[in-house]
Amino acid sequence: MATLSRLILYPIKSCAAMPVPEALATVSGLVARGIHDREWMLVSDEGRFLTQRELPRMATIVPRVEDDALVVAAPGMPSLRLPLAARAPAPTMRVQIWDDLVEAIDCGAASAAWFGRILDTRCRLVRFKPDAARPTSEKWTAGAPSSARFADAYPLLLIGAASLDDINARMRAAGRAPLPMDRFRPNLVVDGLAPFDEDYTASFDAGGIVIRPVKPCARCPIPAIDQATGIRGPDPLDILHTWRSKAILDGAVCVGMNCIVAGGAGGVLRVGQELAASLSF
Repeated sequence: MATLSRLILYPIKSCAAMPVPEALATVSGLVARGIHDREWMLVSDEGRFLTQRELPRMATIVPRVEDDALVVAAPGMPSLRLPLAARAPAPTMRVQIWDDLVEAIDCGAASAAWFGRILDTRCRLVRFKPDAARPTSEKWTAGAPSSARFADAYPLLLIGAASLDDINARMRAAGRAPLPMDRFRPNLVVDGLAPFDEDYTASFDAGGIVIRPVKPCARCPIPAIDQATGIRGPDPLDILHTWRSKAILDGAVCVGMNCIVAGGAGGVLRVGQELAASLSF
């Protein structure tokens, strides 16, 4: 039996992780402690989304929930406190994430200055509007509807723990250091699967919550970035390329599966929960 071993939110896209013991599984991703996964995002002055791809130091920006606020910490900086209660009315700006244009809440000059100082670039912090919608592509879902906030593609990313073990065995064989799971930034980590079985799983049933893998996750250079220091190291994609390229994604190196909540939305996922896995063949 597969087991859910980790649940992870990323309150601010491309910033540090926030592991949690339980979370609501919604159509647009995980919700815990009053916040959604990837509810906030950094953008350029022009509204284009920013990530560790360009700004690896984002990995060192650590969010946590404290009472009625999201508190953000970074090395050498005083903490920034962002109220969870949205202001009304709130200023908005049009932002771009990949090909999507979304109207988002502008979190103001003080937060822009704080993030700009730690990242040494002009930027704005924005928040997903509660009444906004960002439908995901149905190309990979066989027409099943889904949505996301500021996640790249789909609301959940799932990786089997054994898949990382297999990667690290090959890394060691090549004389390279093993990689921690945080390099791949999953929302769900599952124990009890054979390596990369998640690629061939039709669904995971967690007591009525149905998690459906829909698309392999094509990898960018972020797995090369140390998530504790924000320092870029050797890119593991050269090793991963030898056996993790997917022809269906034009040869992209893939690790993990993008998923949707196909049933039981609003239910609670818990670390240690058993998952009934149904293979797709």
